[in-house]
Amino acid sequence: MPTTRETVLAALHARLQSLAALVLRDGQPGEPEVTLSPPRYHHQHRAELEVVFQSGTERASAFDTLTASIGTALVADRTLGGLCDWVEAEAPQPADLPVEGAAILKAAAIAVVLHYSLSDPLSG
Repeated sequence: MPTTRETVLAALHARLQSLAALVLRDGQPGEPEVTLSPPRYHHQHRAELEVVFQSGTERASAFDTLTASIGTALVADRTLGGLCDWVEAEAPQPADLPVEGAAILKAAAIAVVLHYSLSDPLSG
């Protein structure tokens, strides 16, 4: 049976995979906030999306459209169907990637913070 962490990451990937070719890095669930009676472990898991785009002279505007569509997809369901408490993306960190003999690629890392709670730190 998949853990909550893997279920949430799979739902995030499923939500975004139709938008573009992207890489989802698991990231780190971080140190949880703990509440007692009953014990709950509240994570702010930072996953990372890597997006690469190449489209000639219009790549900057197409890239902006792509990052905006990622934001729109996340805003449409902030709980990923009830699997987590909240999902939010941080601003993209863009970079131009030179490729010898080809057009420059436009890339970005986009951190996505997934807020969810667990009853056991190992069931995550």
